[in-house]
Amino acid sequence: LQAGRHEFPFTFQLPETLATSFEGKHGSVRYWVKAKLHRPWSTVKKVKKEFTVIEPIDINTPVLLAPQAGAKEKLARAWYCNRGQVSVTAKIDRKGYTPGEVIPIFAEIDNCTNRVVVPKAAIIQTQTFIARGTKKQKKSVVTSIVGDSIAAGKREVWHGRALKIPPVGPSILQCRIIQVEYSLKVCVDIPGTSKLLLELPLVIGTIPLHPFGSRTSSVSSQYSVNLDWLSTIPEQPEAPPEYSAVVSSPEAEQSLAPPCRSELDGILEGPFFAYIQEFRFRPPPLYSEV
Repeated sequence: LQAGRHEFPFTFQLPETLATSFEGKHGSVRYWVKAKLHRPWSTVKKVKKEFTVIEPIDINTPVLLAPQAGAKEKLARAWYCNRGQVSVTAKIDRKGYTPGEVIPIFAEIDNCTNRVVVPKAAIIQTQTFIARGTKKQKKSVVTSIVGDSIAAGKREVWHGRALKIPPVGPSILQCRIIQVEYSLKVCVDIPGTSKLLLELPLVIGTIPLHPFGSRTSSVSSQYSVNLDWLSTIPEQPEAPPEYSAVVSSPEAEQSLAPPCRSELDGILEGPFFAYIQEFRFRPPPLYSEV
């Protein structure tokens, strides 16, 4: 290159299988662009610029739209004495969510012990680091809620208890060395014994739920529905025809007149006459109804 300023525009096509940028306790996923300038009789000049990658995870798929449910029970013991049983059943409407959404939790907790128990729900993030055949995991609570205390022998029902997802990174499921997974845990604190835990899997995505096309997108992904015919529909429907254009001639008006008595001699005796009497003198339906 001669002396002076030189600019070289460039583009890179990123692969579709890149994992989301991530910073964890035992590892990270980072991306950057690096440029080098080789100069004679001088050191190589380097410059590096980092950028962020977010893997697209569309929750509008049949797998992530499927409801998740589970049930679990535990026998409470203290000093080898049976204190009774605690059972919990929980359900959420789907597996995939995006940050900022609210998860409605439907749960039923039966406290058949002689102790007061406390139900809780939390979103747990699990980071898994894989290297040289070994694994390390780090679990953290993303958010949680605490329910009302349940007295001995009582039952508590959650009719869609809301749990909002805070701003968190999306799930990382396809990386060989780092995985980020989420789960919804419904637990019951039982005094004198270990907790009763029920875990439901979650996937935090990046493409939110379509307002009315979630079923369409899931069906089209399964059956590859051809929607090209939609392009032929006009943006604005045609105006309805004028009434005079439909009925204008005297013959047509005469055909709409009620029949004479002689014509109805064979009909008046039958049950069909009631149908004629009911609908003959009604006004024509609106165009929108047709």
